[in-house]
Parts: sequence; structure tokens; C-alpha cells
Amino acid sequence: MPLFNVYPLYDVTPVKAKGVYVYDENKTEYLDLYGGHAVISIGHAHPKYVEAISHQVKKLGFYSNAIQNPLQQKLADKLEALSSCKDYELFLCNSGAEANENALKLASFKTGKKRIIAFKNGFHGRTSAAVAATDNKNIIAPINAQQEVTIIDLNDIDSVKAELEKGDVCAVILEFIQGVGGLDEATKDFYEQVDVLCKANNTYLIADEVQSGYGRSGKFFAFQHYNVTPEIISIAKGMGNGFPIGGILIHPNIEAKFGMLGTTFGGNHLACAAGLSVLDVIEEQNLIDNVNEMSCYFIKIAKTIPQIKNIKGRGLMLGLEFDFEVGDLRKKLIYDYNIFTGGAMNKKLLRILPPLTVRRDHINQFFEALVDALDN
Repeated sequence: MPLFNVYPLYDVTPVKAKGVYVYDENKTEYLDLYGGHAVISIGHAHPKYVEAISHQVKKLGFYSNAIQNPLQQKLADKLEALSSCKDYELFLCNSGAEANENALKLASFKTGKKRIIAFKNGFHGRTSAAVAATDNKNIIAPINAQQEVTIIDLNDIDSVKAELEKGDVCAVILEFIQGVGGLDEATKDFYEQVDVLCKANNTYLIADEVQSGYGRSGKFFAFQHYNVTPEIISIAKGMGNGFPIGGILIHPNIEAKFGMLGTTFGGNHLACAAGLSVLDVIEEQNLIDNVNEMSCYFIKIAKTIPQIKNIKGRGLMLGLEFDFEVGDLRKKLIYDYNIFTGGAMNKKLLRILPPLTVRRDHINQFFEALVDALDN
């Protein structure tokens, strides 16, 4: 049976990985500065991660959410402590799209409204409401387009205000650093005014932290760079270091009700074991401090390269913008220099999303290759 051909693939077949490196079937070593779409947070095959999953699967890999699972509460408590999101409640699911879908559903349930405000170049997933709130017509099917979504430019606070005052918006969903769109950010004033306007108009602010969360921005969540209080925070990617897990953090003012949200696999024993090991490593290895240190080092070098026209993003969620499309450069970095990087909707942007364990020598290796690739 052939695979449904929806992914353009590079001719690389990884068979194992360790730390910031991936190895293919020919034993070629690749420096991973993309982390599988920012998923690898604590490094490939981290021993604590491997041990946690291996130990758990020997005892109990799965049972449904109809029974007690103390690992869920342990994960929630650890997440509250490290994220400083005091008194929020946790609902666990399986992916970022599912997290955003549940966030939007919850906002609609609790406000009694159904329109969504999202932003140009935003990306929130491929499920029904999440993809409708994504600014990419090519991935929105007619069944998704039935959702009522208004797309607004970042920093256009007047339009946000005008739309919210119509009284029918259940949620504003916002990436505080856009991922797939190309590392764009709005101003501090814009983010903080959106928060104020949401609260004045019985609208939930959803912080989409699927890619920017778990320390990648230099704080645990990207919204924490600003004075805002989201009603709902969506999380996934770096949460499980490759094990499928996602969730939403829900403000304590929002009351739960039996049956409101649900999932078969979300919050299973293996997922919780993976999630706990990630949080333990982030804390024990001071990885958020490492993010900030490595980010400064990376940006300092990037500023010395004249072909780089703009440096975007924060922490280890970075973009290098050129005055040409970077598709061929990415291929050259993979095939000639054995380095993984990422692309974006902005075709002139090279995305850098390494494991949070990345070190100076890895960054040096990348820039030596990049300079050589640009000169040849």
C-alpha cells in the first residue's frame, strides 16, 4: 500500500539520534538545529527521558481517563511550579492542533459566542476550528471554512477593538512569536491592549504556546515577556520531547463540567512519564538559562554576517532573513554540510529551533557552514 503523498521529503532517513545529532542509515551525522519542528526540547534520547518511558511501559503503558492516574496530577503540579502559572488547571490531550481545538471549544462553551479573531500569518493546527483560524487558505477545506473567523494584521489594535465590540467573539487566539508564519511579533503595547480589550468584552485570550512554550523563548512561556493574563494557554511540541502529548492550561475563573472536554489517549501513563521527565531535565539542567545564553551568542555571531538582513524571534526560536529565498540554501546545508534547519511561510527566512541543550560549539559549526555555503 503506498503512503498518501502529502509531504515533500528530503532524501535523508534517520535511524537514531543522540543529543543535538541525528544519524542516518549510512551513519552520516547531522547537526539538528530544527528539532523536528521544535519538538526536541531536552535533546534526542536523553537518558532520563529514555529511562522514564522504559520504566513506565514495563508497569502500565495505558488505561483510559475513567480511572485515577496520579501521574497526571504530578505533571500538573510540576508544570505549575516551573511555569509560574499559579492556580491554572490542566487538560491533557495529544497534540498542538488538538490543544487549540479544545481551547477554542472551551472559549465558545463558556462565553456562548462563536466567532474567532486570529492574525495574519498565524498557524494553529489542522483540525477543524484550529485550521480555520490559520492564515493559509491552501489547507482550509470547505468544511473548515464554515467556522466564523476574522483575520487581522498584527499591531492593528483599532480593528481588534472594533471587532470585539460587536459582541460575538468568543476568543482571540494569538502566537506571541509566530512560528510557521516566520517569527513575527507585535509590539508590547499591542499584546497588552488586546488582553485588556478581551477582558472588557467577555472574550477569552488564548495564548498559543505550542511552539514557543517550554522555555524556547527564554521564558517558560512567550506571553510572559508581557503583562498579559491569558484565559487559556495551549501547549504541545517541546512538552514531550517527541512523545505525543499536548494540553491546555485553563484559568481558575473557568469552571469545569463533566463531559465538556474529553480524549481517549490524552494524559495516558506513558505521555505523563515523558512529560515529567522533560520538566525534570529543564529544571535540573537550567535549560532556560542555557536558552538565553545561547541565544545571545547566536545573535552576536549572526550580526556579523552581511548576507543576513534581519534576525527575528527570541531565545532559541530564531529566524535569519535574507534577500533571497532560502530553499536551495536549506538543501545545501542538509546535503553538503549535514545540518538540519527549517523554513517558513516567509520563503526568505531560515528557521532555527534546536534542542534547548545546544552549545556554543554547535552554533559555531552552523555558522562556519553557513558562511561557507553563502560564499560558494
